[in-house]
Amino acid sequence: MILAFVAAVAAQAPSACPNLVTPQAFVCRALQASNAGNPDAAAQAFEQAAAAQTDEAEKAKSWAAAGNMWIAANQPGKAALALDKALTGTGLQAEQRGEALLDRARAAEAQNDLPTARSKVTEAARTISDDPFLWYFSAALGIRENDAVTAKAAIGRALTLEPNNPTILFEAGHVYQFAGDLAAARDYWSRASAVDPNGKSGQAAREALKMLPAPAVTKVPDQPRS
Repeated sequence: MILAFVAAVAAQAPSACPNLVTPQAFVCRALQASNAGNPDAAAQAFEQAAAAQTDEAEKAKSWAAAGNMWIAANQPGKAALALDKALTGTGLQAEQRGEALLDRARAAEAQNDLPTARSKVTEAARTISDDPFLWYFSAALGIRENDAVTAKAAIGRALTLEPNNPTILFEAGHVYQFAGDLAAARDYWSRASAVDPNGKSGQAAREALKMLPAPAVTKVPDQPRS
């Protein structure tokens, strides 16, 4: 998941960046690296932009973007450090802060720090409760916490927001399998397969369905002979 303000600016990144040591030049290089599929280089450039920035709000945005890119680069420790810097002070507000908190939760979960992950999810929900990915992540985290009640409640929120999202439907199947409701798991995986017949979620759902035991067949009792 790429932060909204990173994605918005990335779409406008120029083809060539100025050879300058300024926050704007570093951000330009970061966006070029992100667009090229190089999250490591993007994270490093965003950190350089943050270090060179004097405006506190822009500095926080650059640290948050760096953290987001470190997650994409599978470097959760570096992501946590960058995101903690982004969340210090009041540079990030409202949805931007919520998104950074969600990324901080993702970094914590990747480091097996589940209490911190849950704490950050709870805090993020205060400002981005309409983000289905927040609840999707909360459900997956609930499974790791061995908490079926929380996982089911969270995936229910995600489904309310995006009932036909195949990724969320697939995770719903996972949640209900974990909770021991194989009939519901089968239903959600069947729906994921139907709405995403050629995508990754649909394929994963079909593979999951193969692993479920065959549904029980109710035998109709013989009718007494007259």
